[in-house]
Amino acid sequence: MKSQMRLKGLIYKEFLQIWRDPSSLAIAFVLPVFLLLLFGYGVSLDAKHVPIGWVIEKPTASTSSFSNAFAHSDYFESTFFADMEDAEFALQARKINAIIHLREDFSRQLFKPQPAAIQIIVDGVDANTARLISGYIQGTWSQWLNQKAELRGTPLQQPVIADHRIWYNSAVLSKDYLIPGLIAVIMTLIGALLTALVFAREWERGTMESLLATPISTQEILLGKLIPYYLLGMGGLLLSIAMAVFLFQVPLRGSFWVLLFTGSLFLFVALGMGLLISIVAKNQFVAGQIAIIITFLPAFIMSGFIFDISSMPEAIQGLTYLIGARYFVAILQTVFLTGNVWAVILPNSLALLVMALIFFTLAARKAPRRLE
Repeated sequence: MKSQMRLKGLIYKEFLQIWRDPSSLAIAFVLPVFLLLLFGYGVSLDAKHVPIGWVIEKPTASTSSFSNAFAHSDYFESTFFADMEDAEFALQARKINAIIHLREDFSRQLFKPQPAAIQIIVDGVDANTARLISGYIQGTWSQWLNQKAELRGTPLQQPVIADHRIWYNSAVLSKDYLIPGLIAVIMTLIGALLTALVFAREWERGTMESLLATPISTQEILLGKLIPYYLLGMGGLLLSIAMAVFLFQVPLRGSFWVLLFTGSLFLFVALGMGLLISIVAKNQFVAGQIAIIITFLPAFIMSGFIFDISSMPEAIQGLTYLIGARYFVAILQTVFLTGNVWAVILPNSLALLVMALIFFTLAARKAPRRLE
């Protein structure tokens, strides 16, 4: 009974601290809104409205039809040049990203056994965008050839015809992929920053001595610090999910309750990391810097949120298994875009549970029990 009363008193004290210091509320509720708006509207991996240049040596009905196929696409914005010299200058000046060159014999060679070739020059400074542009142009070229062949009543002879089907993200929108992963980064920041300062603040203000002089146990201190920030973190998670579904229209194909449960597991991991940092650092500024460096940056770079883990060097791939966000990103992208795929959800949830237990065990062992 006394233990419960002491715990309630600690929780009440922590809520008073949160109310008097609105920075915790800002981290829990303002930070998710800011990051989601920033990434949702400001970051896109889709190549749309790409400026391309055209050089057509001899305009004909076929060249006009081909260039119009690009004009009606959301992916391209066309500019026409008189000759290759002007087009190359515009490419070097970064005014266009690619050049499509149709030679004089384009129309004559179009449907011969060896059809006309088109020259495509792509700015390769940004390799990822260059690959996307090349793929878009080739896809538009193939589609146009098929349409022209059907109009002539002579189907285009191709040795292989690819029948494309895109599952789970059929619209191929990068925001549907980025927003769920961003929630993991947001929860990492919320959990780590909220608790990275709690013990350090007590040391700096000299109130840790008063706490250690009371009959309160180490477990009660940890719970008293954890519970209020867990509730704040869950509020931030709910806000992030609501913005993803209702503002950015990201489909939620899996169970909301599965998402909430796994989010709660990951929040425990982040809170445990923050508590451990706060106990070891004993200084708010140092604790905050450590929390950002060892939680936010790895979660952003090595979780699979933006960069594909399988494309990383093997040594870095091994390090990603130590990053809790890696497991939560996999769960988020699966639950949002695919559904309840238990072969993904269960092992990743187990990994989060193990990590949470490790961090809280370390925090409990490192927590101060007496004045030194």
